[in-house]
Amino acid sequence: MYISTARSKTFRGIRITLTRYFIYFKGKYKDTFKARAMQRRIKGSFYVMSKIDLKKELKNYYSGVSAKEFSIVDVPPLNFLMIDGQGYPGTSQEYQDAMMTLYPLSYTLKFMMKKKGKDYVVMPLEGLWWAKDMMVFTEAFMERKDEWLWTSMIMQPEFITQEMVDKAIEEVKKKKDPAALSKVRFEVYNEGLSVQILYFGSYADEGPTIERLHTFIHDQGYELRGKHHEIYLSDPRRTKPEKLKTIIRQPVKKH
Repeated sequence: MYISTARSKTFRGIRITLTRYFIYFKGKYKDTFKARAMQRRIKGSFYVMSKIDLKKELKNYYSGVSAKEFSIVDVPPLNFLMIDGQGYPGTSQEYQDAMMTLYPLSYTLKFMMKKKGKDYVVMPLEGLWWAKDMMVFTEAFMERKDEWLWTSMIMQPEFITQEMVDKAIEEVKKKKDPAALSKVRFEVYNEGLSVQILYFGSYADEGPTIERLHTFIHDQGYELRGKHHEIYLSDPRRTKPEKLKTIIRQPVKKH
């Protein structure tokens, strides 16, 4: 699906809501061990449990994305917890329910694996954005904001299985039973050939960067396909708006 550059101005309310829920859940479920390695005694000696950080292992798609120039990448198939929805995040209960489900479930999986001796950093929130009628994303977009479609998702390590997800869902259901729990799906997202850049700045000011991204894509002989993709790397609690880091990614195909 072609994602018009006009939609670059549609995400102000999304940013506000995203910030609100990112602050809440990162604070509520923050790993108390932080970056410290956990030591355990085995037969009179110690070993260190290293923490897997997929942002670093997959640096071409996360921690190593350039902010100075656009990069063309072939994103491999990756596993995600996903929830689909519709509506403006600033007012959509459906979007709020998704946030209140993805984070508890992701951290439940993390702590399940930690008990088995395999620790990892929970990946950042990501979002796909589109609409059935792309005229929604025009200067008058706020008049039709209830038509926005989105997928909120958090990537999971390759050793996480559907069986583990099912078990985590049962645990979360016993504790909180969030409204969107029945909407969660665990599947592979195969994004493939894409163009991306790391953006520094306020969520509301992404427009010029997205326009430059689209121009670069066309200049390189590609056309847009699929869904606009954003990866939110910063913690809004500790980061000034002008220093927020967001990976902006657009799947492409050859003309």
